[in-house]
Amino acid sequence: MSPELRLGKRVPRSTAVAHGSHAGPVMLATLAVPFDPESARVALQAALETNVKLVVVDAVERPWWPQALATRYAELELAEDRDQIGRFVGHVAGLGVEVEHLRIASPRPVEALLELAAERDTGLLVLGPDRSRFKPRLFARIARRVRKRASCLLWVAGEGP
Repeated sequence: MSPELRLGKRVPRSTAVAHGSHAGPVMLATLAVPFDPESARVALQAALETNVKLVVVDAVERPWWPQALATRYAELELAEDRDQIGRFVGHVAGLGVEVEHLRIASPRPVEALLELAAERDTGLLVLGPDRSRFKPRLFARIARRVRKRASCLLWVAGEGP
């Protein structure tokens, strides 16, 4: 947050946006599935409008088995999904947006995602997995957990205007 906003001073919108340093990066996150198209559009548009980096995060659950640490057999993500996420990152880079692609493998991917968002001082977190790939109650529980712990602005797939 800028010093002017912390002190309660109002900064004209054009000034705040023009100095991209006031805003943290936009983080587009998924959980081992491709992105919801609307979520990808929202994140890309926000990064373009504020002239900040787009951090694309694929948080994948890795079971806490001893074999999961030593082998790739415990991968719970389809190769086609990983390729689709990679194509999106390539498309964004082709548009001239600064983009960083991270893949997090963790026994607790949602917590890992929230920790990364806090470490990166994220300005906007777009939780954008394809909701059709989740059971509705599971996605609602994930969204509730992210909403409760996120330390930045949040946009959740399927809940936008």
